[in-house]
Amino acid sequence: MTSTTPPTPAAPGQDTPRVQVGSGPETIRVLKRRLAEGLLPDTYVSGGALVHMETISGGQASPAADEDSPLPTTASPITPATLAGLLAEHVYVYRMRSRKDASGGSELVEEEVTPPREILSSVLAGKTWPHLPPLRGVIGAPILRRDGTLLQKPGYDPATGLYLASKVALPPVPDWPTPQQVQQARDFLLNRFLRDFPWASTADRANYLALLATPILRHFTRSLTPFAMIDATMPASGKSILTGGPGMLYGQRIMPWADAEEELRKSITAVLAEQVGVVIWDNLPEGTVIDSATLALLVTAGVWSDRQLGASRNIATVNDRLWMATGNNLQVGGDMASRTVRVHLDPNMPRPDQRDQSTFGIPHLDQWITAPGNQMTVLWHLLILVLDWTGQGAPRSAGMAMRQFTPWTQALGGFLAHHGIEGFLTNAADVRDIDEDESRWGAFLSCWHRLHGQQPMAAAELRHSGEPDRVGFEEVDRWDGMFITTPSGRLPNAMSLGRLLTGQIGRWRGEYVIRSGKHERGNRNVFWVERHSA
Repeated sequence: MTSTTPPTPAAPGQDTPRVQVGSGPETIRVLKRRLAEGLLPDTYVSGGALVHMETISGGQASPAADEDSPLPTTASPITPATLAGLLAEHVYVYRMRSRKDASGGSELVEEEVTPPREILSSVLAGKTWPHLPPLRGVIGAPILRRDGTLLQKPGYDPATGLYLASKVALPPVPDWPTPQQVQQARDFLLNRFLRDFPWASTADRANYLALLATPILRHFTRSLTPFAMIDATMPASGKSILTGGPGMLYGQRIMPWADAEEELRKSITAVLAEQVGVVIWDNLPEGTVIDSATLALLVTAGVWSDRQLGASRNIATVNDRLWMATGNNLQVGGDMASRTVRVHLDPNMPRPDQRDQSTFGIPHLDQWITAPGNQMTVLWHLLILVLDWTGQGAPRSAGMAMRQFTPWTQALGGFLAHHGIEGFLTNAADVRDIDEDESRWGAFLSCWHRLHGQQPMAAAELRHSGEPDRVGFEEVDRWDGMFITTPSGRLPNAMSLGRLLTGQIGRWRGEYVIRSGKHERGNRNVFWVERHSA
């Protein structure tokens, strides 16, 4: 019987790092130290955990404008299993072991090994990696740094901690565009790309262009971004093409609308773990009222905190997305009216899909926008306009204001004004007009004042007056259906009505406002409505 000597493992390549390990504690110390020194390529630290940048295989080459369009590269958390794979691919990990030689003695030889899972788990358990570069986000298109320079080289940017995983290949954009390039960019975006949408007003086109540029400018303006609502009077007006514009450029995730606050919160937390720049609730049912405390909190939060799905610990994620919704004749309610930018389309015809596209600046735009080369064209011209604005000192519209979004409003207002694009946010009154909450309470207070003047009333008295009067065999509603109702559409009981009224004290609804005081007996509150004509 012939015996064979086990072959010596193949030597690593000349540039392959070598790591010698030994006992369990020694292996933990060695790997932890070498990882902190940058042993693995494309490895960063995010929230105290190691992540590795990798390209996603098998993605859609050309999704439709109303489909998910993820970034081509993702930051994957490094688990024990992925660490074992990365070490095997990039590092020669070995230990020295003794074996018999041909003469019967012993010799030390190298043996390539994969450290046990429990060892790798211990290596990754720490949260401190002081020498690894921090990863603060993954972006799909160039952005302006805070100093006004353009981050446009793909890969990791030490100045911002961002990783540019370009959605489309883009040639270098000049820091100082020529007047001819600027004029060509304006002409393409306004007179070709956006020309044939049935904008209800000049404000709708200006608002959309501001939203399209927002992901590029967010880091530079250091501002929160309002919620974007793109709606139309008719189907097939071009809403999904408009959301597909930023979605295709920056990466998009299409989500179903959730009426329940808890489900909406869960979906927001889940999508913030994905690398996309735009999140879209597409095709909401006609007439949907967007009135969500969760959504109102989201768009005014620079950091979103929530319990991690499937775990008992809380996580905090930077809210760096553009949040959008589409539908027909949408409404807003609650605090969303003052946190929403509206883009409204009105084709003013029965079948918008049958318009003659041979006369369009870009026929069949829904298909055109899915081609990477065309996306590159849109992004190139947009960046030219941005760099021309910053090259002139990034002038802002100092007189504009929009609650927590004033920095965004002033920066984007200045950007549009610099390029002669008028109408930005001049449809703010239209948003208030579709504020379902404002309309409902305004009608209730108006009818209350008409029926009772400024007479103080307890909640029970007011509730009693909401009951129909019986006249002969008929019931007559003095309130004409304007009495405030619960979300289920029913009249509240006296206790619930008292809570509703207390929550509205001092809040103006048009020219009416609720006031409150103590009953003359001092054991309950009374309410009345004041009217102050403009």
